[in-house]
Amino acid sequence: MPDVRGCHLPEDRLYDVENHTWFQETGDGNVRIGMTAVATAMAGQIVAFTPKKVGRSVKAGKSCATVESGKWVGPAKSLAAGEVVEVNETLQGSPGMANDDPYGDGWMVVLKPENWDEVKGGLTPGAEVAAPYESKMDAEGFSGCE
Repeated sequence: MPDVRGCHLPEDRLYDVENHTWFQETGDGNVRIGMTAVATAMAGQIVAFTPKKVGRSVKAGKSCATVESGKWVGPAKSLAAGEVVEVNETLQGSPGMANDDPYGDGWMVVLKPENWDEVKGGLTPGAEVAAPYESKMDAEGFSGCE
């Protein structure tokens, strides 16, 4: 697993480094989306998670959820357009799970993407994510997760 300044980035994900999100194919044509460890560390303790409702559309580059921490409130953006087919209801009740387990129980939504093949090619594979994240952290003045 790549580790950049104490931030874990599993190799089995695809990353949108710019928006601090990860994508994981679920095997049925859908993709699970979550925030990276970098995102949750930069935001601080997550206190609220409000996903788009099941059945709602997400436009490419737009929000699939709103996330709130003590430091920040903003959109969790999805590069993929599509329909929300599942939301992490457990995360709604316990938003701190995003900090504790961003790649497991802290996932946000499952999307049925419209343009997955196109989007997938623009994402960074986990095995190659360390260098782009190192640059992003430098640009944002973020020292790391530890």
